[in-house]
Amino acid sequence: MKRMTGNELRESFLKYFESKGHTIVHSSPLVPHNDPTLLFTNAGMVQFKDVFLGLDKRPYSRATTAQKCVRAGGKHNDLDTVGRTARHHTFFEMMGNFSFGDYFKRDAIAFAWEYLTGVLELPKDRLWATIYLDDEEAYQLWQELTEIPVERIVRLGEKDNFWAMGDTGPCGPCSEIIIDRGEEYGCDAPVCALGKCDCDRWLEIWNLVFMQYNRDENGTMTPLPRPSIDTGMGLERVCSVLQGVNSNFDTDLLQPLIKGMERLSGQDYHGDERGFPFRVIADHARACTFLINDGVLPGNEGRGYVLRRILRRAVRFGKVLGVEIPFLYRMVPVVLEVMAGAYPELAEKSDYIQRVVRQEEERFRETLSEGTKVAEEMMNKAREAGRKQITGREAFLLYDTFGFPMDLMEDIAEEQGFTVDKAGFEAAMEEQRRRARAAREDVKAWDAEVAFAGLLGELGPTTFVGYDRLAGEARVLAVIEGGTRVEQAGAGADVHVVLDITPCYPEGGGQVGDSGALSWPGGGGEIHDTKRLPDGKVVHLVKIAEGTLEAGTNVQVTVNAERRRQVARNHSATHLLHKSLKEVLGDHANQAGSLVAAERLRFDFTHFAPLTAEELHEVEARVNRRVLEGLGVSTLETTFDAAREMGATALFGEKYGDRVRVVKIGDYSMELCGGTHLNNTSEVGLFKILSEGGIGAGLRRVEAVTGEGALAYIAQEEAMLGQVADVLKTPPTQVAARVDALLAELKEKEREVEQLAARLARYQADDLLGQVRKVAGVPVLAARVQVSDMDTLRSMGDLLKDRMASGVVVLGSRAGDKVNFVAMVTKDLIPHGVHAGNLVREVAKVAGGGGGGRPDMAQAGGKHPEQLDAALAVVVDIIRLQVEK
Repeated sequence: MKRMTGNELRESFLKYFESKGHTIVHSSPLVPHNDPTLLFTNAGMVQFKDVFLGLDKRPYSRATTAQKCVRAGGKHNDLDTVGRTARHHTFFEMMGNFSFGDYFKRDAIAFAWEYLTGVLELPKDRLWATIYLDDEEAYQLWQELTEIPVERIVRLGEKDNFWAMGDTGPCGPCSEIIIDRGEEYGCDAPVCALGKCDCDRWLEIWNLVFMQYNRDENGTMTPLPRPSIDTGMGLERVCSVLQGVNSNFDTDLLQPLIKGMERLSGQDYHGDERGFPFRVIADHARACTFLINDGVLPGNEGRGYVLRRILRRAVRFGKVLGVEIPFLYRMVPVVLEVMAGAYPELAEKSDYIQRVVRQEEERFRETLSEGTKVAEEMMNKAREAGRKQITGREAFLLYDTFGFPMDLMEDIAEEQGFTVDKAGFEAAMEEQRRRARAAREDVKAWDAEVAFAGLLGELGPTTFVGYDRLAGEARVLAVIEGGTRVEQAGAGADVHVVLDITPCYPEGGGQVGDSGALSWPGGGGEIHDTKRLPDGKVVHLVKIAEGTLEAGTNVQVTVNAERRRQVARNHSATHLLHKSLKEVLGDHANQAGSLVAAERLRFDFTHFAPLTAEELHEVEARVNRRVLEGLGVSTLETTFDAAREMGATALFGEKYGDRVRVVKIGDYSMELCGGTHLNNTSEVGLFKILSEGGIGAGLRRVEAVTGEGALAYIAQEEAMLGQVADVLKTPPTQVAARVDALLAELKEKEREVEQLAARLARYQADDLLGQVRKVAGVPVLAARVQVSDMDTLRSMGDLLKDRMASGVVVLGSRAGDKVNFVAMVTKDLIPHGVHAGNLVREVAKVAGGGGGGRPDMAQAGGKHPEQLDAALAVVVDIIRLQVEK
């Protein structure tokens, strides 16, 4: 058996399959492209899903990858298992080989056997194979092509040997290759055998999936256009075998992280339960680093919510190890030491990743402290109400608002004799998950694309000619009405039309689809939108105005030229904005999303703080300087690698083919982009930022307008300024100075009002002191007064308490549709049982409110001002009871 490092194993696998005619394809991002059915890329085949479904075509029919994966959320969720077992991870690498209608079971099994026994030199007598119950073909092939005897070929059911990527999507029977690690790794089960137990003796190292079906949301399975192969081999698992260690965490892929945590914590790692926190942190540090690198940021929904859970879980276990300062961001460079050779893009974003991690870690440490206080308050209220359980809603509030771990909530509750309603907590969590699912794209959109692929399967891609012309003749290849492909459709129908050639730009890369017109002899219609299917077909959404549109008809297609020009103006301005943000804020300001429409542009980017007025002004000024310079806009087509070597910016989340289009604006900006643009930046006219704000942790959004839109906005602003100037009776240039003067004048008037209110309070105090009465020997003043706010009410109470020297003051005042109360007790009466907090709480209850405070001073509010006098009337009885106790 060969001994290899993790990096050597990855390289060995890819090179072996390259020698078998496979194209090495770089790992796709952890955020699946245009696939709302998945939170994260959780298997090697995710980036090939469209190929398996017949929606996409590649220039190769065999591929091999080392794919970065995350399983935390959704169907495949290993988060809570990480660190407890030797094998589970949130982040891991899956090596795989794929056949898209090329070879099938025979070659897949032969390749796997040759690589494991010929290249890695694993002992043949320790290898087993499992197959799906009724997969007779695989059963025969394992006997024919390998040296595995019949008794080591095990049939298992759907749970173990029928693989599906998610609830919907490609699936099929599979065959797993298991290595027997020996009796010493066995368990105490009555029968320790493959398929009978789940112990560490039987280690799955490779899964060969025979992709034959697509399963829809109803569970219906239909044959895929071409039976294919999808295999997956866990890099970390095979490393543990080759390196002769008991756990993935003992391999050279994870040990440097554990050693790094030993240094940070000052504690030693142990492979047993004591090492659990180390293993969690090592795994989670990798997951956080790769997720943030791929554009995920901590948040409260969807992917951001999962990242936040992972990151905060790691911080929580750092506290278990006694680390009380931010530490997780210091693990990022350790991840890079191990992984940057295979993923050089990590090094480019190292500083950015560390800043995101540290910001979230510091925020969590603050909220952890605040959450502990809130938890104490919850238990105090529960105790007063006679409860001994924290409700599920309360626990979820701590989790959702403060990121408070459930296990910590249970620990604190147990210390105080409380339990936590887990079922209620899970119900609240499920509601959160439902909201997160709703926040993502509707899965039905994906199903529609699959349905269209079935309806249009035999048609080739549409040729787009819209870069060079805005009108032309085309042939109708298909008409779809109501989800059904029809031969013709008449006036009034809303249809999807596929043409062989089109000048209409289909929605993509943030740019909206073109609108326009479709005409033919005897008929015509309006194109409302244009969209592209994954396989290159362009679908036009058409409202037929007159006549009948038939498949096979030659039509005239015309793009709405003015709208296209407005969109192009905003798209070129978006490129200028992106570059300007990087110049002003730093290279970390990367595009995270965009909308390029005719009326406006929206640009999302990564940054940690709101832009200052000066930064916004500078960004806007830089864009407009490029506009005034009249820079030429040019395009060229080249390979992806050549474009990156030229310095072109590739945008996160976009899917690029082998050939890419580069948009170059002078020597200022160069990006990979398939959208439509101007010929010269001077055509932008004017660029004006409308707003800037946060849309998530570390994520900002700018909205802007150009050209006529910018002129209209400025005209509107000038009109509003003119109206304000008229009201202030001052020239527009003097509005700011006039407003400052008015504010200063207003402040002076407010000061005078406060002085008059204080004098009035003193006069009222003189009158009120005459209402003091003795209750159980205690001087008591309970009165209704006319003040507008709690601050004034409190000041009046202080004044009366000082004037009385010894006694109790309870004042009430109406404030709109509510009522305020304040209670004051002189210090000499507190030892006799008079308590301002308890007193004001009971008084406020009468008026439908509540509150409390210190023994000497407290305040409260009520919802029913009509009960003000009744509330004050109970003061005497309450004080008598307090004194008598």
